[in-house]
Amino acid sequence: MAIDQHYGAGERFRLDHIADKAEHLIQTIALPSLVQFVMRLALAVPFWKSGVLKWTGFLKLSDTAVTLFTDEFMLHLPGGPYHYPAPAAMAFLSGCGEITFPVLLILGLATRFAALGLLFMTIIVELTVPDGWPIHLTWAALALGIMAWGPGRISVDHLARGILLPER
Repeated sequence: MAIDQHYGAGERFRLDHIADKAEHLIQTIALPSLVQFVMRLALAVPFWKSGVLKWTGFLKLSDTAVTLFTDEFMLHLPGGPYHYPAPAAMAFLSGCGEITFPVLLILGLATRFAALGLLFMTIIVELTVPDGWPIHLTWAALALGIMAWGPGRISVDHLARGILLPER
C-alpha cells in the first residue's frame, strides 16, 4: 500500500517534517570535526596503552617488552610462524611508535602521517596476532578514515594551516 493511500497529504507532510528535524538533530550532534577528533582518540588509545607498558623510564625499554619480541611474538607468514628479526630493535621501534603516533594523533599534528604509521603497525600486529582481525580491522578503518578526511578543525594541523596559508 502506498504511503499516500495510508496517510493523508497533511500527515505525510508532518512525517517528512519530523524526519527532517530528526536528521538535522543527528547532524548537529555528529559534527564532522568532532567525529574526526573521536576517530583520532579511538585509534590513539589502544596503541598508547600498549606503548606505556613497554617503557620503564625515558628511552629505557622494559625487559618484558624485549622478552615478548624474543620469545612470544611470532610473525605468521606463509611457511611460518617466524621469530622477529632483531627483537630488541623491534621492541624499541614498536615502543617508540606506540608512544609517538598516538600523541601526534591526539594533538592533530602531522595527523595523516601518524595515522599511516599506526596503519602500518596494525598490519604488523595482525601478522603477529592473526586471530585479532576484528579489532585490527577497526583500527585499520579508523586509520584509513583519518588519512582520507584529515584531522578536522580540532587540530594543530588545522590551526597551522590557517596561520601559514591564510585565506585570500
